Amino acid sequence: MAVFYRRLPKFKYVHLETTDDAFACLAEYGERARLLAGGTDLIPQLKQREIPIPEYVIDIKGIPGLGAIMYDPGYGLKIGALTTISAIEKSPVLREHYPILVQAASSMASPQIRNRGTFAGNICNAVSSADSAPALLAMGAKVVLQALTGVRIIPLDKFFKGPRQTVMQKDEMLLHIFIPAPAPYTKGVYLKLSPRHSMDLAVVGVAVAASCENGICTDAKIALGAVAPTSIRATKAEQVLRGRRVSPELIDEAARTAVDHCNPRLDSHRASPEYRRDMVYVLTRRALGQVLQAG
Repeated sequence: MAVFYRRLPKFKYVHLETTDDAFACLAEYGERARLLAGGTDLIPQLKQREIPIPEYVIDIKGIPGLGAIMYDPGYGLKIGALTTISAIEKSPVLREHYPILVQAASSMASPQIRNRGTFAGNICNAVSSADSAPALLAMGAKVVLQALTGVRIIPLDKFFKGPRQTVMQKDEMLLHIFIPAPAPYTKGVYLKLSPRHSMDLAVVGVAVAASCENGICTDAKIALGAVAPTSIRATKAEQVLRGRRVSPELIDEAARTAVDHCNPRLDSHRASPEYRRDMVYVLTRRALGQVLQAG
């Protein structure tokens, strides 16, 4: 049996060592350039001609300081643009304070991909099945974008425009992801449905971060992946929960309300829209039970 391999298309490779050089290159080349961090999304897309071939590929892996994870209990968490998925998965700080991110990271791809791919790159790729996005949305994450013209801080729920589309301009680079310090008593969980867990894309992903005090749900954020053109917040389901006494009936009501946010693809070969809606109900109810009943 003959096996045919596509060669990587030709482009000009630029290796940089400072963020200032990166901003300058992006300002000069604009739409003719693409950034390379982990490359686990970009390289396959180039090989398969899934995206326009850029004239320049700008390698930012050598820029120091962008792979840091910084945590301040009174402020929150900063995840640098070059922080690998594996670093998220293995971080003692995140295991203690943001275990939902560890759950998301450990559910992504193979160990080899996790060692190379970046958490920021996963959201910049802007596919609805990304495992990082629901967990980050549930924790109220923001992205910090910078260009020569200045800095923008964008809430993650305003970052995605559509499949593989974000609000990031061609001259901007994502510097880091910021996650505020969670409120007291907050617990979070990310649940993923896929045939082979981390080795397959999510059929449905559900992230819940909620706090419960004296039996009352004081806050809740619910995020869904792979059931709409982008990862989304189930805001109506969140409103069902806030300020009400936790009970199995309340959790069931919120889970059913979360289904109303679903707008899955009709032509997906991985699951029917009906199945995805059913699984959103099941996983949301399960996730809420884990974070609220335990509270």
